[in-house]
Amino acid sequence: MPNHAPATPEQEQGSFAAVLPGDEVPAIRLRGLRKHFGQVHAVDGVDLDIPSGEFFSMLGPSGSGKTTVLRMIAGFELPTGGTIALHGRDVSRLAPFDRDVNTVFQDYALFPHMNVRQNVEYGLRVKRVPKARRRERAAEALSTVRLEEYGERKPTELSGGQRQRVALARALVNRPKVLLLDEPLGALDLKLRHTMQTELKQIQRDVGITFIFVTHDQDEALTMSDRIAVFNAGRIEQVGTPVEVYERPATAFVAGFVGTSNLLSGRGAETVIGKPGVYSIRPEKIRIDGELSQAARSGETSATGTITDLIYAGATVRYEVALDAGGQLSVVRQNSSEPGEFADGRVRLSWRHEHNFRVTPPDSPHAKGQS
Repeated sequence: MPNHAPATPEQEQGSFAAVLPGDEVPAIRLRGLRKHFGQVHAVDGVDLDIPSGEFFSMLGPSGSGKTTVLRMIAGFELPTGGTIALHGRDVSRLAPFDRDVNTVFQDYALFPHMNVRQNVEYGLRVKRVPKARRRERAAEALSTVRLEEYGERKPTELSGGQRQRVALARALVNRPKVLLLDEPLGALDLKLRHTMQTELKQIQRDVGITFIFVTHDQDEALTMSDRIAVFNAGRIEQVGTPVEVYERPATAFVAGFVGTSNLLSGRGAETVIGKPGVYSIRPEKIRIDGELSQAARSGETSATGTITDLIYAGATVRYEVALDAGGQLSVVRQNSSEPGEFADGRVRLSWRHEHNFRVTPPDSPHAKGQS
């Protein structure tokens, strides 16, 4: 247990307020960040700026490097190379307790023998904050996560969502400049997870500090984030707002991992789109009809094909269509008519030109590291 000195008056004056507008120093700045475990390059040259007050998500599959980056920011892992700056201060080699960050984990990590208030106060006790001040700040933190009436309960008396909010309050009570969240909603059931997504984003707006959120759930990242970094094989493929990442994917990996996307290439791309390359078209952007002789509308791309499969999903129906020109496209549309309306399976697909996005092929040397 580190031997912390009593909190200073300057430390006591900290608040949940966001950094003032105009502050150009990012909350987090990563330059050339690398982490190797033997021959495994878990993180392989990451450059990233995260502004103050942003809800920033690091999204990617298992083994993509996102959690390792979070652990290096927290100080739980030391980088093999590169630097980590927190509000302009190089913290690359500092111990976790010397960094002005706190981490919320998926498993909550609450002390079962302590009640909720004691759990929230724990970090302040370690820092030797006076008892009256601890109580005041714990009450403030519990109010922020809307658990002010639960201070005397034990963690075992709470639901999963309530325990997660206690873990959040315990991190916020220390008033960090940056809050790190390592898949904090992963242990919750689907309905509760959706509820907590909304609550977590609202809490971030209320407290105004920088949240860095790690997840492998694309919907979670799109729903909650101001910006997203998509990780793959230890590097960043794309950084952008949810709209930018979803609507304008930079690489084939991003197009396929964030939501569902069609990739059209080879002869199919040349015939349908009119030029070679790999193109991403989102399934919900495509219109399907049985009028094969109808000419393409102005500003639209059009192709004919045969339905090879139909997937009924209640609110939506997905059609798999083999194109006459080569290649296959998925089409998703609202379930507003009978799924069997295209009796002979022959259909025409149409979509607007701006919904063709040329992406970097997955095997290209430029498919990674676009940040």
